[in-house]
Amino acid sequence: MDEVKTGVAEPEVVDSESIMQEFDRESNVRVFTGWRKKIITALMAGFSVYMIAMALVFPTATKYTKLTTFLAFIAFIGYLIFPAYKKQTKRINHVPFYDIILAVVSAGSFLYYTIFQEDIIKMSKRIGTLQIIVALVAILLLVELVRRAVGLPIIFVAGAFVVYAAVKAYTDNPNTALRNLMYGLFYDVSNGLFSTPVYVCTTFIVLFIILGALLERTGIGTFFVDLANSVAGASIGGPAKVAVISSALEGMYSGSSVANTVGSGSITIPMMKKTGYKPEFAAAVEAAASTGGQIMPPIMGAAAFLMSEMTEIPYASIAVAAILPAALYFTSIFLMIHFEAKKLGLKGLPKDSIPSFFKLILRNGYLLLPIVVLVICMNFFSAGVSACFAILSSLVVSLVPHHITKSTAWRLLIPVIPVAVTLGIWLPTGRSNMQIAVFAGMIVCALLSFVSKGHAPLDPQTVIGSLENGAKNTVGVAVACGMAGLISGVVTMTALGQLLINTLVPIAENSTFLALVLTMLCCIVLGMGVPTTANYVIMATITAPILINMGIPLFAAHMFVFYFGIVADITPPVALAAYAGSAIAKSNPLKTGVTATRLAITAFIVPYIFAYSPEMLIIGSDKPWYEIVLLIITALLGIYVISAGMEGYMNRHMPWWQRIVALAGGLLMVIPGYKTDIAGLVLIAVVFALQFIGKKKDGGQPEKISEAA
Repeated sequence: MDEVKTGVAEPEVVDSESIMQEFDRESNVRVFTGWRKKIITALMAGFSVYMIAMALVFPTATKYTKLTTFLAFIAFIGYLIFPAYKKQTKRINHVPFYDIILAVVSAGSFLYYTIFQEDIIKMSKRIGTLQIIVALVAILLLVELVRRAVGLPIIFVAGAFVVYAAVKAYTDNPNTALRNLMYGLFYDVSNGLFSTPVYVCTTFIVLFIILGALLERTGIGTFFVDLANSVAGASIGGPAKVAVISSALEGMYSGSSVANTVGSGSITIPMMKKTGYKPEFAAAVEAAASTGGQIMPPIMGAAAFLMSEMTEIPYASIAVAAILPAALYFTSIFLMIHFEAKKLGLKGLPKDSIPSFFKLILRNGYLLLPIVVLVICMNFFSAGVSACFAILSSLVVSLVPHHITKSTAWRLLIPVIPVAVTLGIWLPTGRSNMQIAVFAGMIVCALLSFVSKGHAPLDPQTVIGSLENGAKNTVGVAVACGMAGLISGVVTMTALGQLLINTLVPIAENSTFLALVLTMLCCIVLGMGVPTTANYVIMATITAPILINMGIPLFAAHMFVFYFGIVADITPPVALAAYAGSAIAKSNPLKTGVTATRLAITAFIVPYIFAYSPEMLIIGSDKPWYEIVLLIITALLGIYVISAGMEGYMNRHMPWWQRIVALAGGLLMVIPGYKTDIAGLVLIAVVFALQFIGKKKDGGQPEKISEAA
């Protein structure tokens, strides 16, 4: 295909790999070359294929088989690729003998459960000494893998819960304490290690991680940057707006704020600095926008799948409910960038360097097909099957050739072949063979990748590399889910959750606001060292029931803890996404984190609003459509004024008292309700009038804003 001219400035040289290893623990892995790489690649690609096959070909496999073999794979791969220490010197082509032993023993302890599952089920709580030893070994080795892949904070949290469970079990019956504890934590698949978090990771999350890895290889990320550039590149402060739009789009398939920051930030941050933004602001924009990827439908990161399972709300409904809060979040960042650019007098990129939007859509718009397929399938199939449809469509899209001439026009028929095979198996036999048909289509795509010979994005290396990255990216999420499962298991086994409700609800009975603030602080503090997925499970298990008992609706309570678990990535003192952006921009990390928090102010406001006014989440609302439309309009108007108040600039400089009026008016507009809307409109009208009068006094010329301002 013809190259589409892009307006992306030539980026500075950024060592993305080093930055990822420093701020994203999951990227701190061993490097292999030669025959060792082939073995590791084959192992990890095989794991991804196994998980896809388990979803499509063997959906009736027992829960015990699925969960235990999943963690056996994870444990074996994890010990091979994660070194014992972050700064370990021998990282290339070197796996210490003790890690090989740990990999085998750890995987074996999980496979023991797989092989003898029928006997263990019959034993129930009457497990013997051998079963107790196996469970102890499996849990301890999983904890060590968590230390390597995720870090110590989550171990301390989970350890405190397990110690509490052990003390309670010993107090109840010293003779059976260890047996009951190991059964509850390891062998009971309804609770403990193999409970909801690992089940959801096995069934849904791993498939979406594989999908994300494949989409990265199709070039959709570059397409999103070009698309955002064509829309906003030439506007005031264009490069920063490009960063927001592209990060929002990339957030549709990626759930890692650090990976998003480094991936797109290596292009957008240098562009912003060249335009005239300060390094701290440029890094903060990318970090805040990338962090918002986890609240951006349709994928929203791994925690959203757990929310669906824990609340029993369909995932498609959760994605719909997240649209308005996500729109407010990204709109707020976009507007603050706009006002900052106006305040500093910054321009956009030259128009002759901006790619044509329509040419981009016509030539590369087909790259959006997997996202479209995913959204459509979510309405008819489970999240796991929908992800598989999206994976198939990604493979088909990647078979579309780069360049077409009259002599090579026949290559356009190649992507049609897997579609024909899938429909040929599916349609004659009905829905019963639908999943087999999708799997067959994937295999055909993989085989056809050999035919492309570099003329299309899909080649054998792309297929295998995507499967390998999918497996590698799953390890950290899976072991974090395991730790979260232990915590939720303890809460269930010991009735700790009910104890907390009975203790804390009376204390905060007269102050729901206080309960929300304390929950927010817990989420942010916990999120400084615990991945979003585990953070959500812990808080959803402990604090969400407390909020629900205080009158907050179920879904709003879970969305509240979900949001604040995410913003921990940009909240100092441990703001990993902001620090990763800071490393690219060469800016002050703490100032970058503070600026990112200011840019993401909507994420700190909106959860409180939907906690008190759940109609903002749309689903379950009994309001007529025109009231929902009015809610959206007033919320966007409120965000506009809040953004101006935060930046201290709308059409001209805003004195401190005018900023306070703007923030108050904007907040009243965002809060649903006629009374608040009318009060907000009055305050906003005052701000607009003052800005208009002040602008006329200035003669319509922009003010000179000093560097200090």
